[in-house]
Amino acid sequence: MDQSTPQPASPGSGTPAVVCARCGARHPEDTPLTWTCSVENGTREYFCHDCARANIRAIEGRLDSSWW
Repeated sequence: MDQSTPQPASPGSGTPAVVCARCGARHPEDTPLTWTCSVENGTREYFCHDCARANIRAIEGRLDSSWW
């Protein structure tokens, strides 16, 4: 176990803002704990708190976001 643990990027270090795939809301830093992540067609998509709450049944039913 000679591998070092990767450290999270510090704010303002050039990491891109996280954008909601549904409404386009932006978060300037790393993904907030209240956001939801989904992998659809091999692409990771993030959904903000409001979009996730509005579509929680579809998310739990594992429907692609194109269905909601």
